[in-house]
Amino acid sequence: MGQLAQALILGVLVGGVYALASSGMNLIFGVMKVANLAQGAMLILSSYLTYSLWEATGLDPLVLVLLTTPSLLLVGWVTYYLVVERSRTTDASMALVTSFGLALVTKGVVALVWGNDLHSVSPGYANRSFAVLGMKLPQAQVYATMVAAVVLVALYVLLTRTWLGRSIRATATSSEGARLIGIDVRRTWAASYAIGIAAAGAGGSLLSVLYPFMPSTSDHWIGLLLSIIVLGGMGSLPGSVVGALLIAVAESLTTTYVSPDWATAVPYVAIIAVLVVRPQGLLGARLREDMSRA
Repeated sequence: MGQLAQALILGVLVGGVYALASSGMNLIFGVMKVANLAQGAMLILSSYLTYSLWEATGLDPLVLVLLTTPSLLLVGWVTYYLVVERSRTTDASMALVTSFGLALVTKGVVALVWGNDLHSVSPGYANRSFAVLGMKLPQAQVYATMVAAVVLVALYVLLTRTWLGRSIRATATSSEGARLIGIDVRRTWAASYAIGIAAAGAGGSLLSVLYPFMPSTSDHWIGLLLSIIVLGGMGSLPGSVVGALLIAVAESLTTTYVSPDWATAVPYVAIIAVLVVRPQGLLGARLREDMSRA
């Protein structure tokens, strides 16, 4: 029983970080209706920025979220106006291909600047644990989950309590309707994309403390992020949280009772199962084109 509780708690802790990492991708899809395949590469870019800043300044990598988040916000804003917006003038398939191209370019830039060697960020508490009721809770995971929760709450407040957030939600519902009530949809798309990439900035800093990384690691993360948002519901931020927790707990249980090698298959099994049983995800709404085929 103690082993089960340990596995569940570890899964929940990791799931909090997964939720933050996937929230930006889900926000971009919810507003722009395009899966941003560059999100995994942006996570790794943030991880490398965290690594360089940590080595240069000695600051706690979790504190460096305050630097990587606005940095990636700027990257997202510039990338949108220089690249993404141009692809949106054609069709959704071209926007998807463009995001894939951005992922390749970002991976190439990261490899050129930092090399292809495996890196990790290891603060003093990386190998320490809290002892709670006979269970060991890794301090790095506890602290990372706390920071992820704060950032997710800030994102929720932004989307529900600010004019920008209302504009984003209106545009996600109907871009034409948003235009009719005076919302600048072009700027709202840009802001949504930038905020989504900024969320990757925060998530990348946290993940750099938990897992080693290299440029090709982005391939693993984009697969995991896609599984989370497909499971939770594409375009649903609450779905990101639910999907992330379920995937992380499933990975933890698989690692504990089966094998760590099989844990990497959990996200892909989840994608297949959801697409067969409930294509819109747990909390996702059916699209109009889906309903027309029903």
